[in-house]
Amino acid sequence: MQDRKLIEIIHPDTGNPLLETTNGLVDADGKVAFPYSNGAYRLVSDNNYTANFGKEWNTFAATQVDKHSSNSISEVRLFAQTKWQKGFGNGLNILEVGSGAGRFSQVILQHTQAHLYSVDYSSAVQANYKNNGPHERLHLFQASIYDLPFAPAQFDKVICVGVLQHTPDVKKSVQSLISMVKPGGDLVIDFYPVKAWYSKINAKYLLRPFTKKMNHDRLLSLIRANAGWMISAYNFFEKIGVGKFVNRFIPICDIKRTIPSNLPYEQLKEWVVLDTFDMFSPEYDQPQKLSTMKKYLEQGGFGKVEAEFVNYAEDFIAATIRGLSKK
Repeated sequence: MQDRKLIEIIHPDTGNPLLETTNGLVDADGKVAFPYSNGAYRLVSDNNYTANFGKEWNTFAATQVDKHSSNSISEVRLFAQTKWQKGFGNGLNILEVGSGAGRFSQVILQHTQAHLYSVDYSSAVQANYKNNGPHERLHLFQASIYDLPFAPAQFDKVICVGVLQHTPDVKKSVQSLISMVKPGGDLVIDFYPVKAWYSKINAKYLLRPFTKKMNHDRLLSLIRANAGWMISAYNFFEKIGVGKFVNRFIPICDIKRTIPSNLPYEQLKEWVVLDTFDMFSPEYDQPQKLSTMKKYLEQGGFGKVEAEFVNYAEDFIAATIRGLSKK
């Protein structure tokens, strides 16, 4: 592997340089500015608007990670959305923001030779380290998308998948990602799309004003207790041909369009519980228009911006924007 350019780590408040050590991020005087714990540098506390994701990914740490599953959906999705080629990355640095349990971190580390700087605002960094660490090319940080501990314009590629709709200010989040991309570098993002006026007329958005305020343990227990009958009802309505409409009002994830069909029942049920908790627990859930997100990247100075609904795996669809070759 050719030598890579080291990423300059900085204090997000002062901009002063920090050094990665086994004790933490250390300043010029040798003082630990941010501790190192359970595989990650911790710049924030666990008590923030993403606490539900910490609960989610530490509970379901292995569920969606390909090497622990019977499918390769994370690998297929990543390469379909990014259009990357396997094996690239000698000497390159990739920034991944919102990595959760590390389902895409695992794919990047396995199928590229790049150094991966992976960030999550929640305690899910522990699950990521459990799945992917220790690894000489993995650098884990618990930090905010708005206060990333990196000097601007250093990364060859920046990726943010399944995250932006769950941030307080989507435009500001995109701008923060853009600031991390080096000249000539690329940015890939996805998000929940707004497709039509009825996009939010379903059980998810009708119930979220209540469920997002619930205790996370209680909400997860409630979903677990009802997952069986909801799966049966969902499958029944799909079978008789009315599922596309009726299932919008069953408080369960869209099984047919989000979960691999070849899973054994117990594994399927685990995915359903995970995805349903993911629907109802986040503090923020803000779908975006494809055209709006494309405009943000165009304003960010990319030479070419591709905006499309990407099909992957079993005809699953992800709204994806690729900013190519930042000026």
